[in-house]
Amino acid sequence: MHTSLAILTLFALLGQSAPAPTGRVLVLALPHALQTGETALLEVKVGILQRGAEIEIETTAGQPLGTISPFGIRSGEPAGVYTIPVPANAIANGHIWLRLLLDYGQAQRAPTVKEVTRIRVKIMPAPQ
Repeated sequence: MHTSLAILTLFALLGQSAPAPTGRVLVLALPHALQTGETALLEVKVGILQRGAEIEIETTAGQPLGTISPFGIRSGEPAGVYTIPVPANAIANGHIWLRLLLDYGQAQRAPTVKEVTRIRVKIMPAPQ
């Protein structure tokens, strides 16, 4: 009886899915379909963050694209503009589905529109 109860408890714990990550979800359209040799880039403008905060950027499927970890920014000043390359396999039907997460210590949440003030897709031309 105790063995059956232990097995059922184990299956119940294993069957629980992990909580879905929180975050700000965005769908961005490419300016045009990528041509041979072109690369898609995310241009992320970051506002004022608490010291030690980081912005994680991943696809909604969970593929990490990059982390913005400002260093040496004066308190109360915007963190700046950052560029993150987007692999071709993260693009579907001319769109990129993104999840933005703000990490601060052990806490993780969606960044506000004041923390990530703009994010857009740019296309880098093929090298000549």
